[in-house]
Amino acid sequence: MPIGLDVQYELVTMPNGKLIDIYRPRPRAAAGTLPTVLLWHGIGPDERDVLGPLAREIAGHGLLVLVPDWRSDAPDGGRAHLLDSLEYARGGAGSLGGDGDRFVLAGWSAGASAAMGLALHPEAAGGWRPAAVVGIASRYDRPARTTGVPVLTDLTAAPDGLPQPVPVTLVHGTADEQIGVAFSHQLLEALTAHHWPARLEEIEGADHAGAMMTAYDPVAGRCRPTDDEKVRAAGRFTARTVAEAAGVSPA
Repeated sequence: MPIGLDVQYELVTMPNGKLIDIYRPRPRAAAGTLPTVLLWHGIGPDERDVLGPLAREIAGHGLLVLVPDWRSDAPDGGRAHLLDSLEYARGGAGSLGGDGDRFVLAGWSAGASAAMGLALHPEAAGGWRPAAVVGIASRYDRPARTTGVPVLTDLTAAPDGLPQPVPVTLVHGTADEQIGVAFSHQLLEALTAHHWPARLEEIEGADHAGAMMTAYDPVAGRCRPTDDEKVRAAGRFTARTVAEAAGVSPA
């Protein structure tokens, strides 16, 4: 699939009232033909927009990308919002041109540990398992928003009956001062100790926001799109990595 496909954008309200952004190549694909990515934002409440540049870049590789809002300040820490978005994405992917069997669960920061939590606790999603997980610039020693259990606790405790392994790809900037790349190394070591297929892609010089193609605006207190070519190159690297996790070989 060529890079830089024209990308169509759609904004939809899910049954739970939360918004979800939908990115897909144009012209619209036939049902069930595109690998699907559900991409969760970080801890900032309802910040799906900060992932817009990255989501559009991923879709440009020929994937269906869905980015929902969720609120970390909800009484349950966002669990219901995250699981609702998964249910919506799984149920609607086919009608949007997505392939439910090539479904990658991805996230940035707190969204990444939430995604990894479901890989270790498929019962939280009715036994469903993604084709792959991509974790971008996260730490895994705090309770996952989807399960309430730190991912590393699940792995280091080595409980009986760990689920069948899911391929995991980690992406982390080497200049991330908010969540250092050592956290991803820590998870990689724990996964490989349990014989899970896992790899870590480090982005030289990228910070926490840069790994997903944005720059942090301290005045606004949020991440913003940027024209900085180094940041955009970092985001393109992340997008290619997500596409590869979905089985697409970017040109």
